[in-house]
Amino acid sequence: MSDRIPVLDALPTLLDEVRACTFCEDLPLGPNPVVRADSRARILVIGQAPGTRVHNTGIPWNDPSGERLRQWMGVDSDTFYDASRIAIMPMGFCYPGKGKSGDLPPRPECAPRWHPRLLDHLPRIELVLLIGQYAQGRYLDKQVAAKYPSLTDKVRHWHELGPRYFPLVHPSPRNQLWLKRNPWFEAEIVPALQQRIGQILVKG
Repeated sequence: MSDRIPVLDALPTLLDEVRACTFCEDLPLGPNPVVRADSRARILVIGQAPGTRVHNTGIPWNDPSGERLRQWMGVDSDTFYDASRIAIMPMGFCYPGKGKSGDLPPRPECAPRWHPRLLDHLPRIELVLLIGQYAQGRYLDKQVAAKYPSLTDKVRHWHELGPRYFPLVHPSPRNQLWLKRNPWFEAEIVPALQQRIGQILVKG
């Protein structure tokens, strides 16, 4: 935990700095950082990295994965994109390029460079959705995470990894088979997630 005192009125300046970042100039589509944050937000979504559609529009989770994520969360688009309620800060802010079996992993330079500074300006966060292995690997307690080495184990035992963090499988259509093999996720985990989010959002 940083001992720096947040300077909340500097967040817009920091966001401008993030969005102007060209640290990874060798990206296949060029840099186009996608992030949303407001010091009033109580929920933080940390995913992997934007896909091409998000890169082109500049709107995070503006794709089928985002539609499913909003369904899991039990929120509409207006709520999801209200930065004063829900902040969005992926592990990699730019599209990383295409690999053999989908998009490449988030660039490793991004989260260490920007996450600590942004988190200093998000003092009201009560719940962090950790979507996928990269977010979970960075933020979950190492000893507890070691008890549940697979992503499936972490998601199933989310209640032991909270209350601040809620691990999730990525809502990508590529994970449809995982969802079919693990029906407990939509039967048990999704209702628990929606209840937790509802309790937080009702505070305003």
